Amino acid sequence: MSGPEVPALVDGVDVDAVAAAVRGCPAVDDLDGGRLGEVATYLPGRRVPGIRISDDRIEVHVRGVWDKPVSLIAEQIRGVLATLNGGRIIDVVLTDVAEPGQARAQLSLPATEPATTAMPPVLADGTVEEWTTPSAPAGPGGGSSSAVTIPTAAEIRPSS
Repeated sequence: MSGPEVPALVDGVDVDAVAAAVRGCPAVDDLDGGRLGEVATYLPGRRVPGIRISDDRIEVHVRGVWDKPVSLIAEQIRGVLATLNGGRIIDVVLTDVAEPGQARAQLSLPATEPATTAMPPVLADGTVEEWTTPSAPAGPGGGSSSAVTIPTAAEIRPSS
């Protein structure tokens, strides 16, 4: 016989309630634990990806909905966590944006997938945008430094 489920508290913050509240935001596709799963709260026998709790902050990493601005995503998250944050600052990190029509799903890439398989961003008009760095001249000690650069995170900190 099992008793009532005990909340997963970390320093007085109910991690499961935070995760459920964030996932319930209309502008949030899902929490994102990072490419290697490095952003997480560890609990006995499990982990909650996309949330880090420290003494004075709750860091929330999310994948946003396609057409929603970062400011709206951050506003929604801070709003739903206002009573769950235990007085901590809420940092919102937008790690990715779901493509139009993509279903909600936890973004989880295997650690063995090489970074070179990442696709460059596709613009609204269907063209592909590549961001590159200038090439260094070939020669001794020189070589190409050109590589596709894909933005991976944006952060909005609360104004003081």
